[in-house]
Amino acid sequence: MKKVLIAYRLKPEGLTAFNENYEITLPKDKSYFTKEEILELIPEYEVFVPNFSFYTDKEIMDRGTKLELISNFGVGFNNIDVEYATQKGIAVTNIPNTTTEPTAEFAFALLLGAARRVGYYDRKLRTPEGVSWGVYSESGLSVYGKTLGIIGMGRIGQSLARRAVASGMHIIYNNRNRLAESIENQYNARYVSKEELLKTADYISLNAPSTPETYHLIGEKEFNMMKPTAIFINTARGDLVDEKAMAKALKDGRIWAAGLDVYDNEPHILPELLVLDNVLLAPHAGTKTVEDRIAMSEEMVQNIVGFYEGTYPVSRVN
Repeated sequence: MKKVLIAYRLKPEGLTAFNENYEITLPKDKSYFTKEEILELIPEYEVFVPNFSFYTDKEIMDRGTKLELISNFGVGFNNIDVEYATQKGIAVTNIPNTTTEPTAEFAFALLLGAARRVGYYDRKLRTPEGVSWGVYSESGLSVYGKTLGIIGMGRIGQSLARRAVASGMHIIYNNRNRLAESIENQYNARYVSKEELLKTADYISLNAPSTPETYHLIGEKEFNMMKPTAIFINTARGDLVDEKAMAKALKDGRIWAAGLDVYDNEPHILPELLVLDNVLLAPHAGTKTVEDRIAMSEEMVQNIVGFYEGTYPVSRVN
C-alpha cells in the first residue's frame, strides 16, 4: 500500500479514483499542513501532494526518505525543486488539463475588469465621495476592435485567444517557437517579435511558464516600450515580472492599467501596488472555482494511480 500525504484539505469528491492500494492523509480540521508538520510526517510517505504555493525544497525531499512521487496540485511547478527531485530519483507530475480553461477565463475577466474599471467603480461607489457620473469622467477603455498581445501561446494562451476573438479582438503573439499555421488560422493570430508585441498591443497577457530564462521577462525596459494606454495582465507566475518596475510604470502613467493574479512573493503583495487605483488584484484565483478544484483533484489523483498502476495517462515534468 502506498501512503499519500496531501498538504492541503481537498474535497473528497475529487479523490474517488484512489482505491484500496492507497492510504491518504490530509488536513481535516484546518486548511493546510505547515512546513514543520510536513517535515514531521513525510518520512512515512511514498507520495507527496503540494499546492502550487507550497515550496517543496531539498529539506523536504531529504526528510522524505521513502518519496517516489511528487504530484503537484497545479500546472506550474516552480514550487518544486525539480532538478533535485530528479537527482534523487523522485518523479514529479503536474495537472495541465483541468487548469487551462478556468485560468484563461480568469485572465479574460481581469482584462475586461481592468479595461472597464469594474473594481475601481465598485470601490468608489462604496465611499462617501462616490464616483463621477459624467459622460466622459473616469472612463474605461474599449475591448472590441483592439489588439491583444499574448506572450506564451500554449494551452492557456490559446484558450484566452479564443475568448478574445469572440469579443472582436485581434491577436498577435510571441512564443519560444512559432505555432503551426493551422493553429494560427484558428485565431487569425500573427506571430511577432516580443519587441513588436510590446510596442503595438493594446492589451498584453503574460502566459509563459516560470523558468530561469523567463525570470523578470518583463521589466522597466519592456514597460517603457508599451503604449501609455496599454493594459497588462499576468495570470502566469509573479517572478516573470519586475514588480517594482511595474508599480512605477503604473504610478507614472507609463501604462494605463494592470490586472494581476500572481505575485513575486505570494501571498505578500508589493505595498506600492495596493494603493494604486489602476490595478485590479486577485489572490491567485485563476482556477478557484469549486468545480475546477474538484476536477484538479481528480487529475492529480489520476497522475498518482496512473504512475503506479498504468490505468491513467501521467503528466510528468521530469
